[in-house]
Amino acid sequence: MPERASLSGIGVCPGVAAGPLLRLAGAPVLPPPVPVGDAGAETVRAYGALAEVVADLERRAARAAEATVAEVLRAEATMADDEELRDAVREHVEAGADAPHAIAAAFGTFRELFAAAGGHLAERVADLDDLRDRSVAVLLGLSMPGLPPPGHPYVLAARDLAPTVTADLDPEQVLALVTEVGGPTGHTAILARALGLPAVVACPGVLEVAEHTLVLVDGATGRVEIGVDEETVAAARLGSASSVGSAGDGAITGPGGTSDGVPVRLLANVGSVRDVPAADRAHAEGIGLFRTELLFLGRTSEPSRGEQVAAYRDVFRAMAGRRVVIRTLDAGADKPLPFLHQDEEPNPALGIRGLRVARSRPGVLTTQLAAIADAAAACGAEVWVMAPMVSTLTEATEFAAAVYEAGLPKAGVMIEVPAAALRAAELLRAVDFLSIGTNDLSQYAFAADRSRGDLADLLDPWQPALLRLIEICGDAGRETGKPVGVCGEAAADPRLAPVLAGLGVSSLSMSPRALPGVRASLARYSYAECRRLAELAVVAPDAASARGLIG
Repeated sequence: MPERASLSGIGVCPGVAAGPLLRLAGAPVLPPPVPVGDAGAETVRAYGALAEVVADLERRAARAAEATVAEVLRAEATMADDEELRDAVREHVEAGADAPHAIAAAFGTFRELFAAAGGHLAERVADLDDLRDRSVAVLLGLSMPGLPPPGHPYVLAARDLAPTVTADLDPEQVLALVTEVGGPTGHTAILARALGLPAVVACPGVLEVAEHTLVLVDGATGRVEIGVDEETVAAARLGSASSVGSAGDGAITGPGGTSDGVPVRLLANVGSVRDVPAADRAHAEGIGLFRTELLFLGRTSEPSRGEQVAAYRDVFRAMAGRRVVIRTLDAGADKPLPFLHQDEEPNPALGIRGLRVARSRPGVLTTQLAAIADAAAACGAEVWVMAPMVSTLTEATEFAAAVYEAGLPKAGVMIEVPAAALRAAELLRAVDFLSIGTNDLSQYAFAADRSRGDLADLLDPWQPALLRLIEICGDAGRETGKPVGVCGEAAADPRLAPVLAGLGVSSLSMSPRALPGVRASLARYSYAECRRLAELAVVAPDAASARGLIG
């Protein structure tokens, strides 16, 4: 790598940071195989290592400050505790492999299956590698794979980052993240946004950079400057500190809106009541996306109505006087939940997921809506309910009827499928609001797998075709006088916020850490300026040109 160079990747969490680059420590190396005299005892040894990894992950999840981090760690623990995985380990031991090699081989089999499946499962390959390395480390008596401890702030580089590693990040020490692979919807991106760290993924060449080289990372543009000087590092740190201070303590803390007073409601995405304090500190006007999957993860039986009521009520009470938009279970073949007992699908991203689960398991939705209604009673929050993966007017109409029958006042649908976006006006005659999930809408609009880092340019939220689909929804909202929000990752981009407002979006929901920057960005533009920027962005020739409209 030249002394001074520039690398390019995909920016997935905005912000600029600079400092010495350090690489993540390598995985444990398997020693030569050893003969196995007692297959039963060797199997027990392998199972013990898996159990120790599961226990460690569950402890980490319990300590995690961010609910998003806890959710990801629990999902990884569920994978390590899988019965089919244990069966595969036992079969390899019975075939003559020692415990470390049996575990490596079993994870290798599942790795191939996940990679071939594509979509969400392909995104979990890095999780499998991490679980394999941790299990092998236990068997070999080595330390668990982890972060370098240099004793000073640094930029972390890795091929990819597993949730267990990302969950341990201290934002006071780790200035930014750069990975060689990955995409805008992978765990590195999700957790970086939850922690507020500048991050760039799909950045080839970053692992060739010598350790301790000074680098500058721009998480908005995806640019990584190699071999910068100390003055650049100092300026970046000063700018970052200034930005954090203004975001947290600045004068712009009221309701979101344009410079001339047109409101754009600023909401937070949460997974449980543990996320609410962060939303309060960021002056969120409410919750725009309450994910309910956390309660269902790793369950072999459906959570009872009472369990669901307790979990939902905690959030509703904490948000008394404000809006809470709760999403019904967003699960299915691409986000497998054991209690659903779903068959494998050749193309999970196009299969039984989201609201479609109700086709075969209507009771899951009925119970959840009843629990939401019970929890909402006398809690003081303004509770709205929306369904994921709605494609047709019939689905929207039937969902709205179920919501109203449960005694809930507001029913909405997520716009994640182009067919739904194209019929936004018709949908708004059946429901009360729309919420656009830009991650899936991009995937389906561009036929680009969210897990493929080499297709990430097609998933860029600045793509004019995606903006046109959002505009169709915004126009429908203006015509009907009903709200249209964005709760996908695009909502967290301060530069994109005025464009979305100009497209007719009336609310933006995001990680609490992104709220101050988005609020400040909106306040710089009048509504007329937002409309003009939106008009130009929609007809721009490409995403880069659209992004260039905002200085």
